[in-house]
Amino acid sequence: MLQNDWQIIEAGGITSALGFQAAGVACKIKKQNKDLALIYSEVPALAAGVFTTNKVKAAPVLISQKHLVEGTIQGIVVNSGNANACTGQKGLEDAQKMTQLAAEALKLKGEQVLVSSTGVIGFPLPMEKVAEGIKAAAQELTPAGGLAAAEAIMTTDTFPKQLAVSLEIGGKKVTIGGIAKGSGMIHPNMATMLGFVTTDAAIAKEDLYTMLKTAIDQSFNMITVDGDTSTNDMVVILANGLADNPTSKLGTPEGEKFQAALNFLTACLAKDVVKDGEGATKIVEIKVENALTQEDAQKAAMAVATSSLVKTAIFGEDANWGRIICAVGYSGAEINPEKIDISLASAAGAEMMAQDGQGLAFDEAKAKRILEEKEITILIDLQIGTEKAVAWTCDFSYDYVKINASYRS
Repeated sequence: MLQNDWQIIEAGGITSALGFQAAGVACKIKKQNKDLALIYSEVPALAAGVFTTNKVKAAPVLISQKHLVEGTIQGIVVNSGNANACTGQKGLEDAQKMTQLAAEALKLKGEQVLVSSTGVIGFPLPMEKVAEGIKAAAQELTPAGGLAAAEAIMTTDTFPKQLAVSLEIGGKKVTIGGIAKGSGMIHPNMATMLGFVTTDAAIAKEDLYTMLKTAIDQSFNMITVDGDTSTNDMVVILANGLADNPTSKLGTPEGEKFQAALNFLTACLAKDVVKDGEGATKIVEIKVENALTQEDAQKAAMAVATSSLVKTAIFGEDANWGRIICAVGYSGAEINPEKIDISLASAAGAEMMAQDGQGLAFDEAKAKRILEEKEITILIDLQIGTEKAVAWTCDFSYDYVKINASYRS
């Protein structure tokens, strides 16, 4: 399947790029299923990361931020089932210990390993189980281990999220792969989730963070499930250069090709997170067009995506466009209320509900059919500029409350 200058790799993921191995094992942090993942680059890799903006940051976030500053990275260890957040000095020591254990198993230095955790907040890690899991995962590392790693980072996720794409840069085949987890506590910035991206591309050291941040701003930071920003969010990219392509730099055609492919990959993973939103029955794309600035377009799109009233209306298949224009109005975006058009679209067709800020006598039955589909688009035309943005969300269902009312049990 071709997408512009890149090609999707069938069943591709975190180990599709040259020189990467992964594993996922069960070490009984959770009651069942895999709960510890290890990702390994055979050679040192440039690395960059974007982390939660929550002022309450989990221990693994603090340790990984420190290790990213200190040098190149070759390993990432991730556990699910326990967030290691709000665990004090012991939590920091445990997160550091995880990097040391992984480093010993991989014959690396501790600062060459990043650590990530996800799960319930406020409980100490069962370090004996974690230690056994790291040892087992190191023994199971393989280029075919990407899916197992994607499964091991899941919590309330209902399916693993992985993707890989390939493209040509300077006559060399370059691959980008990634995995993500996220289902609840999804809201920027970050979009309350974990994401890990690998590439064998040679990327200019000074540009890697900017490339990652640019991709995230158009993907993980434009999704929301429930408006809650986690303590543990991170998205990290490792670039080991084994594709032997001419070094890609920002502002060059080859750099732009890599950026476009990275944008695509992160957007696909982000949409999978929304699709898997806790209790979700529908995925909703919010397109804002003709805004005065891109920031205005993003503000308007995210206000609609975050609105509980919009999300419950989508679940109830109620074409309540008043809730949409209300959210645009409080978004902080520059608007002219007398110029806003609002439409709904899906596989069942399209229907305009409001024009120039006023309601139309639209076909309620057709609007209902549109909203019965699993994938829905809300189109908002502000008619005051040329900028646009897209956000993704899901509906709020009865099951969301059920899942989160008993999350710890």
